[in-house]
Amino acid sequence: MSTSMVVLATRPPEWTREQFTLWWRGEHADHAMKLPGLQAYRHGEVVFDYDHPDAPAWDGHAVLTFPSRQHLDAALRSPEWAASVAHVGKMKGKRIVLVTEDADLFRRTAGQPAGEAAT
Repeated sequence: MSTSMVVLATRPPEWTREQFTLWWRGEHADHAMKLPGLQAYRHGEVVFDYDHPDAPAWDGHAVLTFPSRQHLDAALRSPEWAASVAHVGKMKGKRIVLVTEDADLFRRTAGQPAGEAAT
């Protein structure tokens, strides 16, 4: 079962959403993509917030996926992680960081118990 780090973030107050998305998908992604053991890295720009339609609570999210929790923990101890954190600096935005154990529900077959992925 893979493990992911999920990050929800807001932009610095002086940045536009477009600036933040370009920074996250560009120069910041260049740092994050060097993390050892990283299997997948996805970013989503928030274009609508159902709970806050007039002012989205978040500007974007990222999902960084590793083969296991041990691989994620090793990546968090790496010099590449330290460089990625240093690159963020003091951006002044909000963030929430979650660690998840992933199950691929899309690939689950009919009649298969919940929690078991198809092989």
